[in-house]
Amino acid sequence: MQPIIQIQSLSKKYKDADAFSLNDLTLSIYEGQIFGLLGPNGAGKTTLISLLCGLIKPTSGSFTINNLMYADNANAIKKIIGVVPQEYALYPTLTAKENLLYFGSMYGLKGKVLQQKVNESLDFLGLLKFADKRVETFSGGMKRRVNLIAGILHNPKILFLDEPTVGVDVQSKNAIIDYLTQLNQSGTTIIYTSHHLSEAQDFCTDIAIIDRGKIYAQGTPKELISNTSNAQNLEDVFITLTGKELRDGI
Repeated sequence: MQPIIQIQSLSKKYKDADAFSLNDLTLSIYEGQIFGLLGPNGAGKTTLISLLCGLIKPTSGSFTINNLMYADNANAIKKIIGVVPQEYALYPTLTAKENLLYFGSMYGLKGKVLQQKVNESLDFLGLLKFADKRVETFSGGMKRRVNLIAGILHNPKILFLDEPTVGVDVQSKNAIIDYLTQLNQSGTTIIYTSHHLSEAQDFCTDIAIIDRGKIYAQGTPKELISNTSNAQNLEDVFITLTGKELRDGI
């Protein structure tokens, strides 16, 4: 089977940095996977997603998305990917519906199709009754759910998620995970980062643990746990591979 994302010897070193954020990383992600990129702070996860989304350029190496080289097919790739950043990408003084109609129009959606898609998504995530309320009045969990909808209105073939459940209550987290699971079952490949290891263990079909710009281990959650001595869960695997050293930084 041909990977939907093929990464080959990808490296990135930022200007004036002492070390590479990504160091000769090679990885294959296949269609239909919920692929977790897990690692400590500064491991290279956000750098990798930023490269794959075309936000920054690699120092060396290459990658393809849906068999397309980004450098030559940026517009075609942008049409098939969705991005849900950790920071809210919303206009606070607009209502939830106004935000989503705006972002949907940027993807080329319009008219009844766009209206229906927005209403269905808001309804599924329990937000339809708040559709005409300004986003600045929303709780963190509500903003997180609107933020998610904004990234998937165009039914992306590949969805990049950076900490999609950070800072939300249990109910919002469950609603988001249920929505993402349904989206994946409808054919969307998901690339996901999180520090919630128990969530990742249950949610992801496949996982790569990344640290210091390199992949330390890769496999299904069950494979990673069974292949790590004395590991009972994914957190045990994570600590065994990346250590207990604090990763605070400025």
